[in-house]
Amino acid sequence: MATRPLRVSDDILPIGEAKAHLSRILRELAERGRPVVITQNGRPAGVVITPAEYDRLTYRERFVSAVEQGLAEAEAGVGYTSAEVRAILARDLEELSGA
Repeated sequence: MATRPLRVSDDILPIGEAKAHLSRILRELAERGRPVVITQNGRPAGVVITPAEYDRLTYRERFVSAVEQGLAEAEAGVGYTSAEVRAILARDLEELSGA
């Protein structure tokens, strides 16, 4: 599930308020479906999100990075053709069957 849009009046807290109410903030985080921005000296200093949202974001980043790497390698001529992959797999299967 994607994160809902930030509500400035509800989702931005000074660090002092966040410290005083951290247990409640963490309990309500999943229910709200929105991140909480913690400020220090009036400037954003951190963002609190659920573990599930963190996992979703980091998975997406790794996926996009892997796709970009694959495209760059293909463009550079690095890699195998589908026929080469089939030949490698057939050879490996044959070796496993004969072992």
